[in-house]
Amino acid sequence: LDGIWRPYHARIAHELARIRARYGYALLYDAHSVRSVLPRLFEGRLQDLCLGTNDGQSCDPELTARLVGVCAAEHRYSEILDGRFKGGWITRHYGQPHMHVHAVQLELSQATYMDEDPPWAWREDLAAQLQPVLRALLETLLAWGRERYGTPA
Repeated sequence: LDGIWRPYHARIAHELARIRARYGYALLYDAHSVRSVLPRLFEGRLQDLCLGTNDGQSCDPELTARLVGVCAAEHRYSEILDGRFKGGWITRHYGQPHMHVHAVQLELSQATYMDEDPPWAWREDLAAQLQPVLRALLETLLAWGRERYGTPA
């Protein structure tokens, strides 16, 4: 805890405070990847793009709607908001829209960009299709921030 966890979270808190002090707001995009099937935890296959906002508590609803729209517009991927992954500790702890800090988690299915079985090979053919969606999510996040607050984040 003292060697890794606390310093890591102290740095996140410091950066969010620095960004918020400079721009008046901060945006946190907490991205993870996960196997598409986790029988020990869940039944069935996970959605490809799992957005989490702690049931709307970590992110402005308008921003959430835009991000969901980006995911839904790409029909080759399944998507869900606040399903099995509602946002982990980072999203829940740091996402404070009332303080102008908006956090969203993306839990990305590994099946969208790699082989999920050994040797866990990167799949350029899959990743090339996914990259525009990931870019659109980040661009949407930044554009919303500029529109809402009038300055870059």
